[in-house]
This record gives sequence, C-alpha cells and structure tokens, in this order.
Amino acid sequence: MSSLIEQAAQRLEQLRQAGAAMPPGRQPEPVDAGEPSVPKAGAPAPLAPPSVAPVDKPTLAAAPVPVSASASSKRVDLDLDALARAGIVSPTAPRSQIADQYRVIKRPLIANAMGRGAVKISHGNLIMVTSSLSGEGKTFTAINLAMSIATELNNTVMLVDADVARPSVLQRFGLPPAPGLLDVLLGEVDDLSGALLRTNIDKFSILPSGTPHARATELLASDAMAKLLNDMATRYPDRIIIFDSPPLLLTTEARVLASHMGQIVMVVQAEKTRQSDVQHALSTIESCPVKLLVLNQSQTGTKGGYGYGYGYGHGYEAQQA
Repeated sequence: MSSLIEQAAQRLEQLRQAGAAMPPGRQPEPVDAGEPSVPKAGAPAPLAPPSVAPVDKPTLAAAPVPVSASASSKRVDLDLDALARAGIVSPTAPRSQIADQYRVIKRPLIANAMGRGAVKISHGNLIMVTSSLSGEGKTFTAINLAMSIATELNNTVMLVDADVARPSVLQRFGLPPAPGLLDVLLGEVDDLSGALLRTNIDKFSILPSGTPHARATELLASDAMAKLLNDMATRYPDRIIIFDSPPLLLTTEARVLASHMGQIVMVVQAEKTRQSDVQHALSTIESCPVKLLVLNQSQTGTKGGYGYGYGYGHGYEAQQA
C-alpha cells in the first residue's frame, strides 16, 4: 500500500514540475513512507489527489435574473379579411368610400401631430377619440383612424384602449384579454413594451387597457400616467398614438385623460346625439387646444357599402356644436 501513496506523491510532484496550478496552501507534503496509512481489508484503494484545486470558500452563484415582460413585445396576427367585412379600414382591402373618408379625417390630425399645423401643439401626436355618450361609434372611429394612419409612409401608430371601464378594442380585433395600460401604471409590467402587441401590420401596434382596477381614475390621474404619456409622446418622433377613451359625460376618466392630450376627436352620431350633450361634453375639455368633430353615420347621397358616412370639422380653442 505504501507504493500507492508514493506513486501519488510522485504524480503530484510531476504535475508541479510541469507547471500545473496547485491549490494555495495545499502543496504536497513529504510522505513518511515508514508510517503508511493502511486501509482496512476490503476498503477501496486511496485515489490520487485531483489535479484541479477545490475552492477553499464556497462561492454563491448570482440568482438568475428573470426575463421581464418588457424584454420584447408580443406578436399577434389580425384577420384583415374579417376586419374588412366589419367595415374596418385595412391596408389590403380595395379602395372604398370609408377609406377615403378617413383619409380626409386623418390629414389635419397628422399635420398637427407632426408640427405642420397652423400652430405648434404640445403632445400633438397624442390624439384622444371620445364621444358624449356610449354607442356613438367612438371605438369604431378610433380603430379606423389608427388603421388609416398605419397606411402612411412616414408614420407609425399605436392604438391605446383607454376605456378602462368598458374596454373593447381587443374584442373588436378578435383577440383575448391581455396585460396593458393599467398593469404598466401599477408596475405589474416593467415597461411599456412588455404590454405592447405588435401586429402583422408593420406600422400598427396595440396597447390593451389591461387588468381592471377599482382605482382606474386615480391611476390615469397619477404622476406615473403623466410620465408615461410624456415618454410615449417623445420616444419616437414619427409615432402617432390614438386613445380610445370613455364617453365624456359618463365617466371622469376621459376628462382626466383629455388634460394630457394634444388633440381630441369627438364622435357625434347623426340624428341621435343631442346638441346639448355635445355642448356639455365640449365644455369638459376646454383645456385641449384642438378639438375635431366627426359626424358618424350621416346620410349622404353616395352612401358606401358599409353604411357609414362621415363629416368632420375642426378648430382651435373651444369648439361649439
């Protein structure tokens, strides 16, 4: 057995002479061949010490950093044929009257957003689409306006479902509920990109309303919301953000949101919306410098196949019906 120990010692000496790294403080010590350590009968023969030094002190590995939801945006595919059948402007659909009408509606909005309007507007690329009451076509208008802007050569568009009380944008696109605006404000999603849905339309993305919250109004009025909107407005100079907001006369969320907007599009349903409601709704958003009125479902002599007709008007400061 002493020969095994001697062989081990010789092997360590050979490694040391060959330049192998030895454990600090563990250089081979002389072996007293006269006092061998004899293993018990049946015990396995001792192995030569390893050539790689063990670590003297345990090293704690850093915990793996979880990949946050903001690492990348989620990709969703929109059924463009189904959207076209529902009267939604689609980049792949043939030219139609409704598409032409939205070309007219979007032109002053884009000019204001890009600083080419009569006056320069702060946060002009933040555009809120609202109405006096429910059922007047604001969501339909917001979606069509966003889809029409997505066909522009020089602009990208984000559609935000800011109707946090009754969100419907994802449903209109045939998509399931997903984290969104409220989750970003609550810190449940680390970054805006973690809730953003990229689509199969290159220049079009969607930000859902997110998980319903009892204090949604306070979240929209918070400093976090103001910071988020400022970031959204300034991060990409070619991006236009369309907000589908709640009706002005039914909730307070729309009025809070309006205070941050550069432009507001107010949808008025022909032969339904009362003039007094329009005037009352406009009085709640006097602070916004640009307000445009879109007349939805007006009867025209050249009524399109979808049954929708639109007119529009716009101005600066308070707009009266």
